[in-house]
Order: sequence, then structure tokens, then C-alpha cells
Amino acid sequence: MTTVQAAEHWLQLSEVVYTASEVDIAINTMMQHMQSTLPDEPIVMMCVMRGGLYLSARLMAGLRCPLQLDYLQANRYHGLSGSQVDWSKHPDTDLQGRIVLVVDDILDEGITLAEVVNYCKQAGAKQVFTAVLTEKDNGLQKPLHADFVGLVVPNRYVFGCGMDVYGWWRNLPEIRALTQQA
Repeated sequence: MTTVQAAEHWLQLSEVVYTASEVDIAINTMMQHMQSTLPDEPIVMMCVMRGGLYLSARLMAGLRCPLQLDYLQANRYHGLSGSQVDWSKHPDTDLQGRIVLVVDDILDEGITLAEVVNYCKQAGAKQVFTAVLTEKDNGLQKPLHADFVGLVVPNRYVFGCGMDVYGWWRNLPEIRALTQQA
């Protein structure tokens, strides 16, 4: 199978959960909520790479507040036992006394996001807010609740809008889910 065929394979085995228009409305609603909720002072937007890139870019273009952008890379691999999080890149920005907005693609089990929030607090952040484009409706007790959630997705493998399917389709403007046959 060629790489093009592999990429197309996942589209054929999926269905749209939220259209691009529905995603746009959700992000705009999130931004309105953020504008009225976040403190009126400079913010450090902390993008959790790679999934948080899509939402971070959209928020940067729409939020009307002074902000600095930084990023980190922390992943929880299914092959690791327990709640171990692997950090590939820590932020460069000094978080001491700062307001931090952590941005990620999905709140699934919440372990990675909780670890990132703890890191920011230990680094001296005055306040930490969390924003996720999606939260998975999986019935699990999560270690935290995101302050800003765009959409709730079913307990299925979802991709698009920053989320990937085996490395493909983070760039889709809609959110798709693999079908049961996948």
C-alpha cells in the first residue's frame, strides 16, 4: 500500500462526527467564554504538541489579549505502564507568577493534561487554565476537568482538527471517528 493509499484508507473507514462548521462554532464559543473568564493580564499560551497546535493557532488568531506562546511535548504512550508521561520538550518560558493557558486537542483519560498542569504549578504559575477542543465521553473518572471544552466526542478513535489517525489527517477541518468496522 502506498502512503497515499494508507492515508485515504483511514478516511474510507471513518465518518464525520462534527463538521468544519460545527467545529468553527465551538471554537468561537470557547473564545467568547475565555474572553469573559481569563484574567485581564498577559497570558502564556502553552501548546501541548502536536495535537494542541490546531486549537492554539485558532485561539491565537481570535483571542484579544496579550499573550506569549510556548510549547511542550509530553505524551503518554499506551505501551507504558500506569500513568507515566514521557516529556520530549519542556517549555522555555519562565512561568513564575504568570497566568498559563494550557491548550491540547483532547481530554481522554486526563493523565497527560494533569501532569502538564502540575508542571506549570511547580514552575510557579500564578494560575493555570486548560482548554481542549474535545473531551471524550468515555465514562472514566478523570483527574481534572478542563476549564474550556469545545466539543464532546464519542468513546471512539477520533481524528482531525489536530488529532491524528496513525500519523495522518491532523489537518482536517472536521472531526471524524473510525467506524466500528475499522
